[in-house]
Amino acid sequence: MEIVEYGHFGFALLLLPTAAADFLEYERFLMIDVLKKYIDAGKVKVFSINSINSESWLNNKISGRQKIHRHLQFNEYVYNEVVPFIKGKTSASTPIITCGASFGALHAANLFFKNPFAINGCIAMSGVYNLGYYTKQYWDEDCYWNSPLHYLKEWNDQFVLDKIRESNHIHIMTGSGDYEDPDASRHLSGLLHHREISHDLDIWGYDIKHDWPTWRKMLPYVVDQKF
Repeated sequence: MEIVEYGHFGFALLLLPTAAADFLEYERFLMIDVLKKYIDAGKVKVFSINSINSESWLNNKISGRQKIHRHLQFNEYVYNEVVPFIKGKTSASTPIITCGASFGALHAANLFFKNPFAINGCIAMSGVYNLGYYTKQYWDEDCYWNSPLHYLKEWNDQFVLDKIRESNHIHIMTGSGDYEDPDASRHLSGLLHHREISHDLDIWGYDIKHDWPTWRKMLPYVVDQKF
């Protein structure tokens, strides 16, 4: 599992790829270029990792149970390997903010909500937060516990919920243009309001499509205005 880093100082921004992409996707699509001034200024240190979506939900040759098993392995990889790696490259007190677009947005949000002790916040762009959108009708308890729109409804672990509430960096963003699903972000926002979890919901206009030019605008805006 490759990992790439950009910069020297600042909070740690952990990028999760879209769909079946790899750890260099954000570089190829010029996201690192538009973040360069913040990286060079020491505001943010960026890390990017591989996804395993092609080995889980996008792999039609394996069963639903095998898919969620790989998803769980990915979560543990982030918590047990990536987080310590980032801490070793920064400091024990450096906050880690997950970030992703499209399928990466679900991972970014889920990784934070499930373990706010390892991850300190999330930036979720153009996401759908019901895992059932990707499971092709397969569903079990592990799917439930990796679908934020499901487990956040009735989660009663106040220790974890209080830790989530401490975060000042839950940023949910979406466009309203082609292939965007702003209602998915609205649903997550409504649920967070219900659980008294402070967050930002930012819905951009009908000219904002589900594509890289959108995310190249959104992420620098959040880094500039919210951190």
